[in-house]
Order: sequence, then structure tokens, then C-alpha cells
Amino acid sequence: MPAMKNKHLSSEEFLKEFYIPDYILVPNGEVKVLSDAPACPTLVFINSKSGGQLGGELLVTYRDVLNQKQVFDLGEDAPDKVLRKLYLTLENLKVRGDELAAKIEKQLRVIVAGGDGTAGWLLGVVSDLKLSHPPPIATVPLGTGNNLPFAFGWGKKNPGTDRESVIKFLEQVLEGKEMEIDSWHILMRMKSTPKQGSCDPIPPLELPHSLHAFNRVSDTDELNVSGYDTFRGGFWNYFSMGMDAQVSYAFHCERKLHPEKFKNQLTNQSTYAKIGCAQGWFAASLFQPSSNIAKLLKVEIMQNHGGWKELEIHHSIRSILCLNLPSFSGGLNPWGTPNPKHNKTGDILTPAYVNDGRLEIVGFKDAWHGLILLAPKGHGIRLAQTHRVRFMFHKGAADCTYMRMDGEPWKQPLPKDEDSETIVEISHHGQVKMLATQNCISKCVNDPPPSHEEYDADEGDNEHGTPSGEEWRKFGAAETFKILEDVDISRIS
Repeated sequence: MPAMKNKHLSSEEFLKEFYIPDYILVPNGEVKVLSDAPACPTLVFINSKSGGQLGGELLVTYRDVLNQKQVFDLGEDAPDKVLRKLYLTLENLKVRGDELAAKIEKQLRVIVAGGDGTAGWLLGVVSDLKLSHPPPIATVPLGTGNNLPFAFGWGKKNPGTDRESVIKFLEQVLEGKEMEIDSWHILMRMKSTPKQGSCDPIPPLELPHSLHAFNRVSDTDELNVSGYDTFRGGFWNYFSMGMDAQVSYAFHCERKLHPEKFKNQLTNQSTYAKIGCAQGWFAASLFQPSSNIAKLLKVEIMQNHGGWKELEIHHSIRSILCLNLPSFSGGLNPWGTPNPKHNKTGDILTPAYVNDGRLEIVGFKDAWHGLILLAPKGHGIRLAQTHRVRFMFHKGAADCTYMRMDGEPWKQPLPKDEDSETIVEISHHGQVKMLATQNCISKCVNDPPPSHEEYDADEGDNEHGTPSGEEWRKFGAAETFKILEDVDISRIS
């Protein structure tokens, strides 16, 4: 894709580079011959409910600057139906010798505006459709965490919604680079139980969009076990469980009950921090003794030479994170940059790459431990790198745990019987295309290796490494972890 041809184009001439004519968007529409094929034909999907009023405002602006028919409100138009119809139209036009249709299919890009869950939804749809030329996806940060946009250089703050801001974003899309990133398949199997008690099985609509990307397993599937429900899904940024997901779930429920209180990104982040305090995330061992993950499950990873190996989980860990991209909790990198030559764990741990076919597995003790991510070269407890991991939950100290996948949390029931088991298995599942800015933080295996200065200085702090009180004051914390200055912990119940 060429860089912006020149900076002297008028805005009208520039916007023609993104224009898709009606006859391609609407079957049997009026044919309009363009003198030149657009350099960057773009479909835009906007979650009008994201970012308070910003989603709706952004929808109006994009429809004003582009063809209205190439801008979709995700509350009204399902992306899978839109893309199926478009690609079917393109195929039919190509058969009839339409050269413009062939060029648009080859050069098509997608913009999705919303939170991480919305972005994951679009990635899942594009992945499922198995298109011959899948379009790369650019993400507009309209959510609270905005990890996906930040990882690929699109920022983490809500963008402007005026015409000038939209044109500036489109300039970045035109100049962006395509990156292949790993996608991850998740299989969850749990025992079917009567709908009663505080931890009822979750209605399918309450699960994340991305957990339905591959649909529910059929009755004839060999993975189905009598008396169990099995679900499949996918993620691209992270899967986490434990205290951090519990805080996210509480925030999600509060926003669902009182949407009028969540119309501002800064207010949302403040509320998130307060909920973290109320949930006991800053004193997990005191307020949440059942959050001791080691008492709830066994973790196994697939070794490179084959065969499962049990992963030891320290009793202090309250949250486990499986990370694919170098962005979590609003832009932090819990894995850091380990130096393979100085690692003391016995395994060779390498810097994280988004297309190396491996997940980085990190543990956290509590929110105070999370503050170390704000320190230079700070990181969580590095547990493993692997292409496949399995979590096996047994009857333990809690009836439920909390899980989160690409920004979407849910409450997960755990076994109530000694002989039953809930299994979550994650494995590598191909790659998808993202659109990134030239200087994004995500790195591929073929990029230049980190410099000596970028490696973490101390590789011996995997089991400890909690910052001092002075560091807490100095570094603050990420959205998931921090206590804001105006929060009086003693008043939170």
C-alpha cells in the first residue's frame, strides 16, 4: 500500500482513496465508473454504544466524510452478514470481468471502532469467514482498556469525533502496515448442572462474542462428553482468570445496570479502580482467601518435544494471564523483555512476538504486585511460554471463578462434585491480519532483536518483585490496579 501520495491533496480528493462505490456495496446498485481505483477502500464498523456518546458521534462523522453505505452501526448490522454480502458481490463482479472489484477486494481494509471486545468480535468474524483476501483491521480506541488499539499504534485514549480527527485517522490507515498475528483457540468444557444456586451455568448470550466464534460443539463432535457442555472460541490479545477478571466483571455488571453513569472514559477508569478496591484486589489474601488459584486448579503446558508438563503455581498467585500482545490493563506489558542468556528459571524465555506461535503466561499476586509494571523494565511473575496450555478446575474453596477474554469478562461456575472437572484448553489456531502504524510496540519474529539496553536488568525476581511503598507513590498504577488519589480505602465496603 503506498504512503499518502502527497500532503497537498484537498480533503475531498484524499477521501476518494477510501471510497467504495454503491454498486459494490449494494447488489444491483447503480454502476459508477471511477477514473482510478481507490488506494485504500475501507469498510467502517462502529459500536455506537461504546465510549458514551462518542460512538454515535463518530458514526455521524464517518458517514459524512465517506459513502454512508460503507459505514455500519454494529448495533444494527451484523458484521458477518455485511462481509458475506460484500465478498459475494465482489466475486460475482469479478466473474463478469469487473477490474475495479478485483482491486477493491485486494486492497480492502476495515476500521472497527469500539472496545477490545468489539475489536475481537470483528477479528473472529473475519477469521471464521476464511476469505481469500482477508482485510487487515485497524482499531479505533473507544473502550476503557483499549489494549488492541494501543498494541498496534492507534493509541488508548478516545479519539476526536470531528471531521479533522477522522481524516487524520484515515491518513494513518492509508500509511499503515499489515501485520500477521497469532490467533488462539479456546475450548471450555463444564458439567451440565440444574439452573439453581448463586453460580448457575451461564446463559450462552452472557459469554463473550469471541467465545462463540466457532459456535457450540455439535452432539456428534468427539470432544463432547455426556453430561457436559462444550464451547469453542478464540482470542487475540489475552485470556485471564482470577482477581483481575473479577474486578472487570463487577465493572461490567455495574455499567450494564447503570449505563448513564459510564459516558466518559476518565470516569469509567475511576469507577474501575474503585471497584477494584471494593473487591479486595489490593488485599486479596485478606478479603478473598478463596481467590488462591492454586487451590482451584491444575495447570499443564505442552512441551516443545511433545507431552504435557504440570506448571507449578505459587500459592500467592491470585491472577493468571495468557498474553498474546504486549498490551494489558491499558497498555502495560506484563511479560517485559527477558534476556535468554541470563534466565534463571531453567527454561529459555524470550521476548514476546505477536506471530511466534507462543503465549506468554504471567502470574500476579494482587494489585500491589501489579504496580511493578509501572517501574522501568517491570514485569509480572513469568510462568511459561507455550503453544498450548490446559487449566483443569476441580472442586475447591470456591463455587465460581472469573474469566476474561479480550476485555469481556464472565462468571464461571466451578465443579461441585469431587468426580467432575471444568477444563479450559488454549491452543494456537493460525493467524489473522492487523493493520498497524509504522512505530507500533508489537513486534514480529523477523523484526530486529531488542537491544542490550531493552532487556530486563534483573531476571531473579520471578517469585517476588513487589515494589516498595515509595515505588507505589512514584509510579501510580494501571487502570486494573491503581487506587486513585481521591479514593479513601477505609470508606469502601
